[in-house]
Amino acid sequence: MHGLINRSLECFLNDTYGTDVWQDVVKTSGLGFEKFEAMLEYEDALTFAVLEAAAVRLAKSTDTLLMDMGTYLVSSPNVKSLRRLLRFGGDTFGEFLHSLDDLQDRARLAVPELDLPKLCLLGSPDSGSFNLVCKGPHKGFGWVMVGLLQAMADDYGALVLLEHQGCGDGVEEISIALIESSYTDGRDFSLADPVRADA
Repeated sequence: MHGLINRSLECFLNDTYGTDVWQDVVKTSGLGFEKFEAMLEYEDALTFAVLEAAAVRLAKSTDTLLMDMGTYLVSSPNVKSLRRLLRFGGDTFGEFLHSLDDLQDRARLAVPELDLPKLCLLGSPDSGSFNLVCKGPHKGFGWVMVGLLQAMADDYGALVLLEHQGCGDGVEEISIALIESSYTDGRDFSLADPVRADA
């Protein structure tokens, strides 16, 4: 698993639950070190050991933790650059949804070695009903996307209903019902804002 994914998991647990929890996870999982390096590759088993240890420590399912991590990746002030990258997908939540097909390629422009699952959006803009298909080698990315999609809907001020439809053969599917595009004002965002070093 790419170090950037592992580092995101580490930051999520540290920022959300504190360093004591992270230290417990490090010990329980047998990690052998305290920090992931963002640009290194790690054995998949190590990532899943950390995730399982965190789930046990926090008495949560791994699915719930992954969904919370997806929300964190958009809403935390410590990862502003990802929110900005995603907001370049369009001026509305609907436009953002249609940009997801290209997310894997856009991520590889920034980090060529990053192997994210392939996303495919199915459905009709007129009906507001969509299915997002996630195809990849690692189970659980669909739950990250549920949290990320909910956070992005809030960011745009859209009202949506999301449901993880299950997984099989490397495929996870999420149903998306876009109830209202402009339910609230959403968070401020401008494409013209400069990217700062701390963004």
